[in-house]
Amino acid sequence: MPGLSPEEWTILLLSLKVSLVAVAAMLPVAFAFAWLLARVRFPGKLLIDAFVHLPLVVPPVVTGWLLLILFGQNGPVGGWLERTIGLSFMFRWTGAALASAIMAMPLMVRAMRLSIEGIDLRLEGAARTLGAGRWRVFLTISLPLCLPGVMAGLVLGFARSIGEFGATITFVSDVPGETRTLPIAIYSALQLPGAEVAVTRLAIISILLSLAALVASEALARRASGGRTNHVL
Repeated sequence: MPGLSPEEWTILLLSLKVSLVAVAAMLPVAFAFAWLLARVRFPGKLLIDAFVHLPLVVPPVVTGWLLLILFGQNGPVGGWLERTIGLSFMFRWTGAALASAIMAMPLMVRAMRLSIEGIDLRLEGAARTLGAGRWRVFLTISLPLCLPGVMAGLVLGFARSIGEFGATITFVSDVPGETRTLPIAIYSALQLPGAEVAVTRLAIISILLSLAALVASEALARRASGGRTNHVL
């Protein structure tokens, strides 16, 4: 994009990397939660549903604080990961990706759950009567039918990750070239006099990326519902 400085290119590419890694890492977790909530009845299901959607309603700074407690260098999870496999989150882009993944999870789960709930169970039942096993039914019938919803969840999660700010800056702070994503860069530039042009460029990029992701998510959701209105938001 013309007009971007090398520093702004670094910010853009870092934001894309963080968002893509976040949704890719969260995909199996979000799909498992979506399948569990859509297909399984069990005690405490309402509590699990509330837990999944908790990042939507609590202040992002609280989510970042909890991540700091759990995944910090002295945290029970973060300390163990660093000692065993050398994976560190503090002041690194991996921490930004983790925060973005957590914040994107509720929207991803919602989109996937709606798609799974829309599957005609009679198709799965017919396949089983013809001798297909559980995994074969899942791979050949269930997964292809809910795939547009899965894709919609990925795109929607990407849009949420691009705009993530509060949890990220609380968890991994603002480190240029490492955790300074688009929202953090915009916030940092707003603190400087005469940075209106840079703020405008970065804001336009952020808006365009998020808008494109939302449009793509809505289109995929409509495809998953056979053209019927089936909003994921």
